This record gives sequence, structure tokens and C-alpha cells, in this order.
Amino acid sequence: MDIVKQLAQELGLSPSRVQAAVGLIDEGNTIPFIARYRKEATGGLDDNELRSLDERLSYLRALEKRKEEVLSLIEEQGKLSDALRSSIAAATTLAALDDLYRPYRPKRKTRASVARERGLMPLAEFLLAQDPRAQQPLLAAERYVDAAQELPDAEAALQGAMDILAEQFSDDADIRGRLRAFIQAQGLLVSQGDEKKESVYSSYYQFSEPLRKIAAHRVLAINRGEREEFLKVSIEADNERALSLMEAALLKRKPSPCQEYVKAAIRDCWSRLLFPSLEREARAALTEKAEKAAIHLFAQNLRQLLLQPPLKGRVVLGLDPAYRTGCKLAVVDPTGKVLDTAVVYPTPPQNKKEEAEKKVVALCEKYRVEVVSIGNGTATGESEAFIAGLIAAHPGLGLSYMVVSEAGASVYSASKLAAEEFPQFDVSLRSAASIARRLQDPLAELVKIDPKAIGVGQYQHDMPQRELSEALGGVVEGAVNSVGVDLNTASHALLKYIAGINSATAQNIVTYREENGSFHSRKELLKVKGLGKKAFLQCAGFLRVPESENILDNTAVHPESYAAAEGLLSRCGFSLENVREEKIGSLQSTAERLGLPALCEELSVGEPTLRDILAELLRPGRDMRDSLPPPLLRQGAMDLKDLREGMVLSGTVRNIVDFGAFVDIGVHQDGLVHISQLSERYVAHPLDAVHVGDIVKVKVLAVDAAKKRISLTMKELS
Repeated sequence: MDIVKQLAQELGLSPSRVQAAVGLIDEGNTIPFIARYRKEATGGLDDNELRSLDERLSYLRALEKRKEEVLSLIEEQGKLSDALRSSIAAATTLAALDDLYRPYRPKRKTRASVARERGLMPLAEFLLAQDPRAQQPLLAAERYVDAAQELPDAEAALQGAMDILAEQFSDDADIRGRLRAFIQAQGLLVSQGDEKKESVYSSYYQFSEPLRKIAAHRVLAINRGEREEFLKVSIEADNERALSLMEAALLKRKPSPCQEYVKAAIRDCWSRLLFPSLEREARAALTEKAEKAAIHLFAQNLRQLLLQPPLKGRVVLGLDPAYRTGCKLAVVDPTGKVLDTAVVYPTPPQNKKEEAEKKVVALCEKYRVEVVSIGNGTATGESEAFIAGLIAAHPGLGLSYMVVSEAGASVYSASKLAAEEFPQFDVSLRSAASIARRLQDPLAELVKIDPKAIGVGQYQHDMPQRELSEALGGVVEGAVNSVGVDLNTASHALLKYIAGINSATAQNIVTYREENGSFHSRKELLKVKGLGKKAFLQCAGFLRVPESENILDNTAVHPESYAAAEGLLSRCGFSLENVREEKIGSLQSTAERLGLPALCEELSVGEPTLRDILAELLRPGRDMRDSLPPPLLRQGAMDLKDLREGMVLSGTVRNIVDFGAFVDIGVHQDGLVHISQLSERYVAHPLDAVHVGDIVKVKVLAVDAAKKRISLTMKELS
């Protein structure tokens, strides 16, 4: 297989772009580095496209390696024909390759293997030949009667021969391929449950849907219901149609006395061997497809959550709600430093609201708190009502608040990292600090938590954990590198996601800072233990040094392009000092007047790189998240009972699943915008209409207070 050609066809890319990307990957370059700084080579492939290419490249290389193993194993048996070699070379999936190898794979003891040991292979071949002039099979089988071989009569010999044929048919790659396609096209996934047992799976108690149509989230729900023993699940297919397909492939046209026995072997093959095997395969394929869709959805949601706009320059009060143990408070300055902590008891059973109000007001006045960040866990409703009442009673404070997801906060609070950051605080106070920081800079805080614990997906605990971790790790890496980090303030947790930097190197950077003070330039990175020229090449462009004398160190311009950046400025009549002072308003127009192609040739850079340099010089130190809508802050609280059908509200998209989007409208319970209510136009998937963190207008369709369900629509509101 020409892997580059195969990848180009599958991904719809030119072979030259694929070849360049494969070469860069093989050289050890990271995906973020290739995506950002090697656009000329790859034709501008982004990190998502590159990760897909890398994943598929690994699969195809594993397929090629397995082909070599299979060829060797079959050759050792002396059974490798030219035709089989060609078929193996042409296989495009591991499943197809497995079908070809199946007849040659060593088998455990089976009915067919026993029959072969008893010398019945010639009789099986006699039946399969279906000679119209053949003698009656019962007469032909008489010669195989042998009590010592446990063949007491001709019927027993014929049964053994049919066992051999059944296994042979089951191992036939062409037949398996045809029947696999038949099941995928015509099969039904069926689930049944006991109507007397109440469960969340009741909608699947009498359920069936074609395999080709069933949605991923339903597959995962049915699988979980089966594991929890509420559902019995199977695949149904038209047996008669399947048998007809097999007979068309195996029966000869001219009548033969042997055909009755071949038909019997076909029926036995289908019911005993082939269908059970293909059913398992189909279930596994359905699950794998559903898991990939769920992981993709989780990854998309996570990326949007990580890239939420930060709330810069604000002093934030983090509030971790609770009942009996009280609400934990942490005041955090604009840099994330904890200034003070406290515990108040405004919620049941203590209900010390007056005392709590005095303490919160005192903290807000002392530290000039502007925003309260409330975790959305236990007692959130009462805590939100308390803060909303406090804001109304003290308008002079100028406070607003936002309820943030605290998913994973407890995981972080009990972690080694949290203990190192806040050795003087107990677990609950660490959580309050984390909740405050989540509002200030979601990316910097959420990277400290295992992505699986952040909770913006569906059925994440059912996913294959290695694949999930790899996908989510790639998302975090992509998000961190797309934003970039301050080399002098970034935590170990943030630095380890920078391209070219591993956990050990990240710790070495932190240690260097502690021992030598702030970095004064990007070049100083080369003094860090374990960070050589290769790692520097990968990471330098993603690390910012605001304190550097060279303004380019605070941009995404890579050091390898500094000469080109300075040459561009000089050619257009500007200097680095003009960039620092942000007095280069006409740089873009001047460069375009001179002609970008001519400048590229003069400066020895490609046009994509030149355009990136221009963008960075125009906005040095920019944060891509600043262009996004700011977080939706509130001052008053509502309750579920306050909602009325037809109300139009603003809300924040908190999670997206296959069947819709959950929106926080400020009533302690997220409402669901079903996929059918996301837009006037047809929406194939919710991600086509909204993303996590979007601020949207919604209208209340229905409220079920008893079940705490809110139905929303976004139709007719744009």
C-alpha cells in the first residue's frame, strides 16, 4: 500500500501536502508546531486535520505491519499462493485482513477439527463438489464408518463432513464480507426489558432501529442498560435472505444429490457460526463508532470550554456552596493570588444569613471584589439567592456574579498539585480558590484537572479510557498552544502542554524561575536543564516573555522568523520600538502596497508565515480569546418556579450532547434545547448550531418542576 496516496485519497488532500506532513511528523515535530509554523509545507493544515492524519497514519502503518506478519505466518504453513498474497496486499482494513487470515489461524478444538482428525475431509470435498452424477451421499459415506473413530454409521460420517463445510463457509473471506455488509445494511438493533422494572432505560424496553440509522447516544445508552442488566440486546436480520445469499454463492446450478447436505451445512454455518460471529462484530463496530462520536463530541465541548474568554483584571470572590459545613470563600486577585479565605453559613441548617452577609460585604469592601464566582454543586440555589440578595441590598459594591461549573474541582482540590499550590489551605478552601480562578482564566485553571473529570460530554465513563485520554490530551495541548502562555507566570500544569515540553521539562522551567528569577528573553530557555535546541524549536513560539527587551518575545512570531519580522518592519518604514508603542497602524496597507509575494521573496519566507507575522506585529501580546463575547454576569437570581411558558431569557451553553444543548438560564437547573429547536433550518448535529460557552437567547417551551426539566427553544429568536 502507498500510504501517502491512501491518506491523500481518504482525506481529500494533495499527495504533496500529505507527504510533507508525514515527513514532519516522522522527524519528531509536534502537531501544534507543524500547524503554526510549517504552513507552507503542509498547505495550512490545522491541528485537527493533522491529528486526524497522524491517527490514520498510525492505523495504516499498523495494518502494513500486520500484513507482513500474516504473510509470514501463512508462508510458514506452505499455503501462501500468489492470489492470496495479492488479496492480503489489497486489504484496506484490519477486519478484511482478519477475514483472509481466518482459515489459516490455529484453532482450538472444534467439531470441524475433530471431523478432520477422523479423516472426513475427502467426504466434505465430495459433498462440496456437487457432481450431478455423484452417487448418493449415504452410500459414499459408508466407507467412512469406523467405530474406532466414533463414526458408527453413514449419518455420523455425513454430519462430520457437514461440520467441516460449515466451518469452511464461515472462514470464507468473501462470504463473511457479503454477510457483514448485509447485516450492516439490513440488520436491526433490538433491545427488550421487563416492563415491571422501573429504570431510566424504559424507553428501550421494546425498541428496535436499523443499524445504519441508530444514533450514537442511543447505542451507548443501550449498552449501559445491558451492562446494568435492565436490557437484553440482540441484532436481528432476515435469516432467509441471508441463507439465500450464501446459497447463491455456494450452490452449483446443476442439481446434485449432494446439494441437500450442502444446504444443511449452510444453515448450520449461519445459525451456529457465522451469524453469532457477525453479530458480535456488528455490536463491536456500532459501539466503536458511537464511542468515536462521543469522544469527538467531548473533545469539541472541551476545546470550547477551555477557550472561554478570561475575566481579566478583576478581583474575584470564589464561593464553594455547601449546607452543613458552610460555604467556603476565597478572594483572588487579578493574577490568581489568594488574598483571603473564610467560611460562612447562609444555607440550611445554620441559616446564619445576617452574619454571612456582614463577612462577605467586609471582604468585598476590603479587597474591592467585583465579581462572585459560585460553584454549581450542592446548595448552589440557596447560595445564588444569598448573593443576589446581598447585591440588591448593597448596590454600592457594584457586584455581579456568575455560576460556574465546578466539575473536577474536588479532584483538583485533593490532588498533589493543589497541595503544593495551597499547602496552608484545607481541601474545601482550595476548591473555592479554583472556582474563582475558573472565571478569571478557564484555560489556566482547567488544565490542572484530568480532562475526563471536567464533565462536558456524554457517557465519558463508558469510553475506552486510553483513546479518550489521548483525544482530550490533544485538545488541551491544542488549546494551550493556540493561546500561548506567559513563561514567567505559567504553572507546571500549563507548561507541560506546550509543544516540545514534557512534565519533567516543565518542572525544570519552574525550578529555574524559582532559582534565577523571571526569564528576560526566550533565548534564556536554552539555559534550562533538559531543554535543548530541538525542544526550543518546538516550544519557543508558544511561550511569551512580556518582560523581554525584544517585543517579538511577547508575540507568536517564532525566533526563526525574527529576521524576517525585522526586515518587514524596516522595508515598511517601521521599527520594533514602533511595535512596542503600537504605532504601526499603516503597516498592513504599506505591506500590501509593496506586494506580499515580492516581500516573501525578499525576506525568504512563505506567504502564510508573512501574514502571521503581520498579524502579530499589529497586535503584539494579543490573546485570541479577547475577541469572544465576555462571560454572562448576573445580578439577580431566579428560581424554577419563576419560569413561565413563552419567557425569553439569555443563557450560557453548558454542555452539548448528540440530541441537543443544555443551557444555563440562571435558575439552578440547565434547560434543554432539543436539536429540533436549535434553529429554523435543519441541524444535523447540535455542534453545527452552538458551542459550549456561547451566550444565546432562548424561549421557555415547558417546565416540569417535579422532574426539574426545562424545555427551551432558540427558534424565531435570532
